[in-house]
Amino acid sequence: MIEVGFATVSDFLSWMELMRLVSWNFPGLETKENMLEYEKTLFKNINRQSAICAKENSKVIGILIFSVKHNMLSCMAVHPEYRRRGIACQMISLMFTKLDITKDITVSTFRENDEKGIAPRALYKKLGFVEDELIEEFGYPNQKFILYAK
Repeated sequence: MIEVGFATVSDFLSWMELMRLVSWNFPGLETKENMLEYEKTLFKNINRQSAICAKENSKVIGILIFSVKHNMLSCMAVHPEYRRRGIACQMISLMFTKLDITKDITVSTFRENDEKGIAPRALYKKLGFVEDELIEEFGYPNQKFILYAK
């Protein structure tokens, strides 16, 4: 059974195992130094209760970090063997309970012509996010998506 909830310090090692597996898909995490920064960021978000994970038998199979301050989804991934099972939607639903849905919610992802962006763009559009400005993050071309306030 897959459980979705707020991450705790005991999830850290399994979370990082998944992050290392999918890090090729996250511009800015190519170096050991950047991965150490990510670890610090993860600890901060665990303490703030702005880190969500999906687990099966205590193994982290989905991760999501969000920012209450910026009302945004910051980072999300699902283990390749567990994709297309609704795990990302479950994590996002939990995130929505902590964000201000009376304000716009943002996320950035890959641009339309980027193969890495096919699945995340489809997911965000399915959830009601709309394409916004083209941006660059960590030296990589991305696009901002917005879920407009109700």
